[in-house]
Amino acid sequence: MNNAILYSFRRCPYAMRARFALKYAGIKTELREIDLNNPPEELVAISEAATVPVLHLPDGRVIDESWDIVKWAVKQNDPEDWAGDHEQYLTESEMLIEMNDYSFKQDLDLYKYADRHPEHPMEYYREQGEEFLQELEERLTETRFLLSDRLSLADIGIFPFVRQFAMVDEAWFEQSPYPNLRRWLNGFLDPDHKEAQLFAAIMEKYELWQQGDPAIFL
Repeated sequence: MNNAILYSFRRCPYAMRARFALKYAGIKTELREIDLNNPPEELVAISEAATVPVLHLPDGRVIDESWDIVKWAVKQNDPEDWAGDHEQYLTESEMLIEMNDYSFKQDLDLYKYADRHPEHPMEYYREQGEEFLQELEERLTETRFLLSDRLSLADIGIFPFVRQFAMVDEAWFEQSPYPNLRRWLNGFLDPDHKEAQLFAAIMEKYELWQQGDPAIFL
């Protein structure tokens, strides 16, 4: 194995953040799009959870946590200092990622699939998620991005999840009291912005990978 291999699923926000970092760092990575309900034997053999993302390195190491993939990638190459000078953004990024990956992700799932959780109306689950949105809104009042006026690990780690939250009810989000968050989110979607160009590059559609297929590189 001469290159890293990333097992991914295009719409998974965890996989998005991993692809973001690997693409940004310029790490030659074979991309294998998989069916989460029918993972290939090659993935099952290296990862007990057999979910995405999973990065298989040429030296045999396996990284199967998305945030660990992000940190590994920028340690290899960080041309625009996403981790900050002397990794100054890392600690604060990890604090936000922990909030995102645990409480906010749970609220997001309940909000997206509120019909499966009739204990409360959709608006209730949305309000729970808004606690995190308010935290982000306040940060973005002072700076263009979450930690400073330049893109950092925190932004690419959190953006895919906020994007999903906004897509549940786009009309509500457009009139919600989070103008700075909308500006930040739109930066990843407006093709005039560098971050949007990177996002578009990691969101190309590919057929499901099968053994013997020609390699596709991220």
